[in-house]
Amino acid sequence: MSTDPDHSTRKDTDKPTNPDQRTGLVVVNYGKQQLLEDPAGDLHRCVARRGLEQMVCGDRVEWLPTGRGEGVIEVILPRHNVLQRLDGNSKQRPLAANIDQVIIEAAAEPALDTFLIDKYTVAAELANTVPLIVTNKSDLLSTEQRSRIESLFSEYRDIGYTTLFTSALENTGIREFEEQLSNKTSILVGQSGVGKSSLIKRLLPEIDIETGKLSAASGLGKHTTTATTLYHLPCGGKLIDSPGVRDFKLGKTSPVDLGNGFREFHDYLGRCKFNNCRHLSEPGCAITAAVESGEISTRRYGSYRQLLAIMSSMD
Repeated sequence: MSTDPDHSTRKDTDKPTNPDQRTGLVVVNYGKQQLLEDPAGDLHRCVARRGLEQMVCGDRVEWLPTGRGEGVIEVILPRHNVLQRLDGNSKQRPLAANIDQVIIEAAAEPALDTFLIDKYTVAAELANTVPLIVTNKSDLLSTEQRSRIESLFSEYRDIGYTTLFTSALENTGIREFEEQLSNKTSILVGQSGVGKSSLIKRLLPEIDIETGKLSAASGLGKHTTTATTLYHLPCGGKLIDSPGVRDFKLGKTSPVDLGNGFREFHDYLGRCKFNNCRHLSEPGCAITAAVESGEISTRRYGSYRQLLAIMSSMD
């Protein structure tokens, strides 16, 4: 959070200091420049007032117009949540704000990475939002591959997560997917090559028109696929498309918070013999006892241990 008292986030009950200030929603994050949508749906190219923290798609702001289609962002309105990641410089960065759902898209090709999925589910839980796991390109799965993924994803269903199979090519599973998106603000994340773009085109047939509008408003020429972008869906929801990744890194997280990021741990937290239990080899640990009895997935517990080791290496 910014420590600048004049240009920081403010309480919803505060009144704008300037009556000319307007509200807007960040729909594209170009780094130093943001594309805002006003309540009428018009787009404005804006820069941030000095001292503001980094803005992301989903942020609601107050801004001042400085010219036709241009302005300066003065205030970031309070966020009810923010999805965080670790950047290439090992610094914690926001990825999206004010979201209801994190859609974790996977596919058989590239190879399905359950540890990556686990990291996203933890990040979603810590952001107080809901994960939805989608396997795209289901038309390419053999019966054996689909059965293996179904068995694997039963671990997620057992702890209350929804999993779906979709095929953008054959338009299968799309209606069920739209139902999960309706009237929610979601962010779509996942590895490069899992078919995020083709899935979005199924959800938003007029995406080329939408990206054309964004490109024209930005003044930057052709809309870049490396820019995180918020789209309005015909089903009534909002979808934030983030660039594909090779990996996703959680920021520095305490053992207590990391445990809270695993939903299946919740019923056992606070029942360990020691208050500072890290759920490794401590005697009287309720988590390890649940793993041994089969109440917690051994594989998911392995992801917890792996993440805990990563966090310890950051000290």
